[in-house]
Amino acid sequence: MEKAIIVRNIVKKYKLYSGDKERLLDLLLPKSYGEDFYALAGVSFEAEKGDVIGFVGMNGSGKSTLSNIIAGIVPETSGSVQVNGQAALIAVAAGLKGDLTGRDNIELKLLMLGFSKEGIKELESQIIEFSELGKFIDQPVKSYSSGMRSRLGFAISVNVNPDILIIDEALSVGDKAFAEKSLDKMKEFKKQGRTMIFVSHSLGQMKRFCDKILWLEYGMVKEYGPVGEVLPKYEEFLNGFKKLSGKEKNKYKEEAMKKQQEAIFAKP
Repeated sequence: MEKAIIVRNIVKKYKLYSGDKERLLDLLLPKSYGEDFYALAGVSFEAEKGDVIGFVGMNGSGKSTLSNIIAGIVPETSGSVQVNGQAALIAVAAGLKGDLTGRDNIELKLLMLGFSKEGIKELESQIIEFSELGKFIDQPVKSYSSGMRSRLGFAISVNVNPDILIIDEALSVGDKAFAEKSLDKMKEFKKQGRTMIFVSHSLGQMKRFCDKILWLEYGMVKEYGPVGEVLPKYEEFLNGFKKLSGKEKNKYKEEAMKKQQEAIFAKP
């Protein structure tokens, strides 16, 4: 089958600083200041055209970082990402300019994607109707609630018909009716054979919608495979992890971070 996404050994490193002074010293002096933090540590996976892949993992596991790298918003530190087609990221406020109105944001996004004036005029009404924002479409986005921003971002992204749709927690805010409407739209995309990445804490949505699951843990791939195989293991892990004491959870994290460091420094 044709590959839609090929991710090879992706590493994403950030620097954590104790303050502005340390950040400035790191810029000016040859000595390295600050602490290295690896959001991703050697992540690899492939998606076939038409796959719907759910990203799961506890907070801080690297789901959003990986989504942003695949969407081309954040650069990887090392490794490679091959995306065959146009990718669109849907996340709360992703790519939206707060000082602009909703309508202005629509026009700006479509201009950046290369749409003509005629094309923008045609799509604008569709996007506004789908968003259900009504009179708020002409208000600055900075005045929107998180649910309203999510509606606008989702409406823009699905109506430009991307080859690859990446949904990062965009359905976790706002009302249930709009979430169901959005899921119906995603089902249409699935029937059309589009590739999708779905990041959500809702395991119920994952079961209903995804074909495969990528389980990330502290920036590394824990499991990757069919939803029926991986999701039950993840649910079992979550249930067990919740029962651990604070001390036991810290110990688990320390051991996982040690494995991460070993994986990073073992690579040539």
